[in-house]
Amino acid sequence: MQWVTWSGLGRYRDLGVAIVRIGLGLMMMVHGWPKVAGGAAKWEGLGRAMGAVGIDFAPIFWGAAASFTEFFGGALIVIGLATRPAAALMVFTLFIASASHLNAGDGIAGASHAIETGLGFFALLFVGPGSLSVDGRLQRSS
Repeated sequence: MQWVTWSGLGRYRDLGVAIVRIGLGLMMMVHGWPKVAGGAAKWEGLGRAMGAVGIDFAPIFWGAAASFTEFFGGALIVIGLATRPAAALMVFTLFIASASHLNAGDGIAGASHAIETGLGFFALLFVGPGSLSVDGRLQRSS
């Protein structure tokens, strides 16, 4: 029986990327669905987070954009379709969430979830979706 060595794990890079992509995407879907379902009243409250970067107009629009990014962007990332654009939108959304927590006085502990998740999506911008994704499949067939 041959054991897998640490250096041999590199051949499972795409599996590792898929695990990260699917895990982060599913968690964002779970996190985003109540916001999508909350409608305009929920979106207005969420959209006020843009005030952390000096944007005080159209809070319903910004809240809806964040809600739909979290849920539908998460779904795109799970299947690996338009992964980089979806990850970029997620990074922006989580940057605003982090800034909002910090401006509210929640400190780094209050902002840590958004920061950590945002870093995961930021990394996906660089590594891409991997071959175990719709994007990877489309790339192989072209």
